[in-house]
Amino acid sequence: MNRAVDLNSDMGESFGAYSLGHDAALLEQVSSANIACGFHAGDPQVMARTVALARERGVAIGAHPGFADLYGFGRRDLPITPAEARNEMIYQVAALAGFCRAAGVPLQHVKIHGALYNRMARDEALALAGAEAVAAFDPALIFVGLPASAHEWAAAKAGLRFAREAFADRAYNADGTLAARSLPGAILTDPSIVGQRVVDMVTTGRVTAIDGTEIALAIDTLCLHGDTPGAPLLAAGVREALLGAGVAIRPLQAIVR
Repeated sequence: MNRAVDLNSDMGESFGAYSLGHDAALLEQVSSANIACGFHAGDPQVMARTVALARERGVAIGAHPGFADLYGFGRRDLPITPAEARNEMIYQVAALAGFCRAAGVPLQHVKIHGALYNRMARDEALALAGAEAVAAFDPALIFVGLPASAHEWAAAKAGLRFAREAFADRAYNADGTLAARSLPGAILTDPSIVGQRVVDMVTTGRVTAIDGTEIALAIDTLCLHGDTPGAPLLAAGVREALLGAGVAIRPLQAIVR
C-alpha cells in the first residue's frame, strides 16, 4: 500500500494579456508544479513569475513541454517526427531550466502536456525520442507519465527515473488511458467524489473506469488540472481527503528513487 503520494498541477499557462488557471491557490495545495514552457502556453514573463511563486511556496518544479500550438492549447494532435519531438523537447526543457537556474531552484521533473502526452503514451518511437531528450539534457530528471504505457517503457530505455501518474479529475477508459474530454463524465468536478476516488486510488492501487470496469493503477503522483472548473476547491478537497486517510503529500524526489 502506497502511503505517500505527490500532488502535481499544470500551471504557468497564461500568455501575454490572457490569464488562465489558479496558480497561486493551487501552489498552496500541491507538492510539484508542471510549468508550461512557451509552446502550448506561457511566455518568459509568466515562466519567471511562476517559478518564483513555486520557490516561495517550497513547491518542486517540473518542465511541461507540449506541441507548438498556442491556438489549440496543445490539445490538438499535430504531425511531428521523433527527431522534431526530441529537439522541441530539449528547447522547452532548457528554457524552463534557465528560469530555475536564475531563481536558484532545481528542476525536478519533466511531464509532457496534452495531446503530445497522449500520443507518447501509445507511440514508442515518439516516447523514446522524448525520454532520450530529457536524458540528454539531464539524466537526473524524473520522467512523468502513464503507468504501463510507452512513457514507462521509454523512461526505462533512456535510463530515467519514472513517476507513475494518475489523474484526480479525469475519467479513465478500461485500457488505462484517459477518456476523451468530449465524453460525458470525462471531467470530474465534485470535491467529495474526487476526494474519495483519489484515496481509493492511492490506497488500493485501483480505479473504476468510465464503463464501470475496475482496473489496476499504480501511482506515484496525482495530477490536478488548473483549468478544471473549481480547481482550487477541488485541490483542497483532494489534499484534505488524502491527509485524512493517513497518506502523506511529498514531492517526487522523495517518492521516486
